[in-house]
Amino acid sequence: MDRIVEFLFETMLLKRIHRTGYQFLGPGKESVAEHTYGVMCIAWTLARLTPEADTGHLLTMCLVHDMPEARMGDLNYVQKRYVNANEKRALNHLTRGLPFGTDIRELLDEFNAGETLEAQLARDADQLAFLIDLKSLSDMGYAAPEKWAGHVKERLRTPAGIEMADCIGRTEWDSWWLKLFVDSGTKEK
Repeated sequence: MDRIVEFLFETMLLKRIHRTGYQFLGPGKESVAEHTYGVMCIAWTLARLTPEADTGHLLTMCLVHDMPEARMGDLNYVQKRYVNANEKRALNHLTRGLPFGTDIRELLDEFNAGETLEAQLARDADQLAFLIDLKSLSDMGYAAPEKWAGHVKERLRTPAGIEMADCIGRTEWDSWWLKLFVDSGTKEK
C-alpha cells in the first residue's frame, strides 16, 4: 500500500505543474491537472457522440495521458526542439512497483500510437481542450490565439472531434451565460 500512496502523492503534483504553452499566448494559465479534467469532460462528451467507443477505457486513457509530466514537467513545442524528455523512462519509474503499473503503461502506449478509436478520441479531446481555451481567449479580445487555432484543428482525427471543433469556432465562449442571463428576465413556469 505504501507504493500506491506514494503514487497518489506524485500524481497530485500535477495540480502544481503548469502547462507551458500558455506563455506564448499572453494570458491564460492552466495546471496539468486542470487540463486533464477538461480533457476528460470533452472525452466523455465525444464518447456520447461515438456510441461504438468504450467510454470507460477512453476516460481512463485521458486520466493517465499526462501522468509522466509529474516527473518531466510540461514541455511545449519550442522546448521540445531543444530538450529530449524520456517519457518512457519517467513512466517506467512512475509505475514501478504498482500492481496496476502495466495498465497505465499500456494505456499510454495506446494513446501515443493513436491507432484505436479510443486513442483517437482521447487525442482529439486533448486538442479540443486547448481549442476551447484558445477560442475563449480570442473572444475576450486577445489576438495570439487565432494564430494557433488552425494548427490545433489540423490534428483532429475523428468525425465527432472535427464537428465539435467547427461548433467551437462558431460559438462565443460566454453564450451559455448570456442565454441564462437573458432567460432570467422571463418568468420561469
